[in-house]
Amino acid sequence: MMFVLGAGGGGVVERDSSGSAAAAAAAAAAAAASASASGRVSAWAELLRFSALFSVPGDLLAGAAAAGYRPGRRSLLAIGSSLCLYEAGMALNDWADRATDAVERPGRPIPSGRINPVAALGAAAGLTAAGLALAGAAGRPTLVTATALTATVWAYDLRLKNTPAGPFAMACARALDVVQGAVSAVPLGERARTWGSGRERLGYGWGPAAGRAAGRALPSAALLGAHTLAVTTVSRHEAQGSSSALPLAALGAVAVVGGAAAGRRAPRTEALVATATAGTPGAEAPKAGTPRAGTLRAGAWPEGTRSAGFWSAGVRPASVRSASVRSAGVRPAWTWPAGIWPAGSRPEDARRRLCTLAGAATAALYVGAAARPLFHAALNPSPYLLQRAVGSGIRAMIPLQAALSTRAGAPGTGAALLALAPAARRLSRKVSPT
Repeated sequence: MMFVLGAGGGGVVERDSSGSAAAAAAAAAAAAASASASGRVSAWAELLRFSALFSVPGDLLAGAAAAGYRPGRRSLLAIGSSLCLYEAGMALNDWADRATDAVERPGRPIPSGRINPVAALGAAAGLTAAGLALAGAAGRPTLVTATALTATVWAYDLRLKNTPAGPFAMACARALDVVQGAVSAVPLGERARTWGSGRERLGYGWGPAAGRAAGRALPSAALLGAHTLAVTTVSRHEAQGSSSALPLAALGAVAVVGGAAAGRRAPRTEALVATATAGTPGAEAPKAGTPRAGTLRAGAWPEGTRSAGFWSAGVRPASVRSASVRSAGVRPAWTWPAGIWPAGSRPEDARRRLCTLAGAATAALYVGAAARPLFHAALNPSPYLLQRAVGSGIRAMIPLQAALSTRAGAPGTGAALLALAPAARRLSRKVSPT
């Protein structure tokens, strides 16, 4: 009987042990599946360089600020388009460099076998299609700019990367991103009067509206492009190392870009609208400083703005007060010369001075963020320090974008962009932006 009990007890123990083993096996399988999924996510995050994404939205927001418009729904679509195209370029870059990375950077996702090359190429194609679709939803001007951006990105990754034109192609891509932000912020359905004909056009208005927006964004686009040119030139030698002359040249470029960003004057935001929503056909735009009716009074707007005939009889500006101009999201095509504005504009002048000072301070942050790693790389141009300088240069675009936005009269945009910098720095410790 004792033997039976013993056997019975032993059988119970054996059944418990078997159940524990099955549970342990299931837990191990679940852990392995979770680790595999986590590994795939980590591999794709490394391939797409997620930490560098924080440098993209600021391009478009700086472009919108430079053009004088507030970002809207179509700006969000344009930002989504740029993010997709940026990630498409990252995936295509690793696919094109898979043979080189197998020798110089075997730990990258494709040469290490964590991501199939076909999957990387498919991701690049899919993200490109998504980016163009979002651009198309944002409007024809945005689609035109996004198409040019796509062509530049694919040409760089497939043909130009290892040629002398490579860094210039990357600079062009960054500049196009800024222009895309400018044209996408033009309000849909904005009216543009053709002076002398009385005709009005409704729609995207690439010529009269988006064209002017792109032109106003060109200085900001040039500065961000110059910074990208310097960083890309350094990145071409981050795997092998270089001489001290390369990071020193990039350091000089950063100083020039920072000085130009700090030296740009914030534009006067209160101005009279050079378009009209009511009036007589055949009216002509006034020449700066020569109002057709009345004279300026101390503390008052020009005579005739509250009655008929400011420019000519029956023509009245669509928005005279600066508050109306800003709330409409429209930046006028012309402003009164300095010195003849009414006394009521003095608070706005103070705001401009504040934007100028804040923009200069933010530009100093940009120089500090980009210059210090480049200085260390100049002292010791090893691959490790060059790679750190490139990563810091990518993140330094955020304060540069904030400086350009603030100096353009959008301090809120600049502050929001600066808030992205700590998150970009933390994520870059887990996922390298290079």
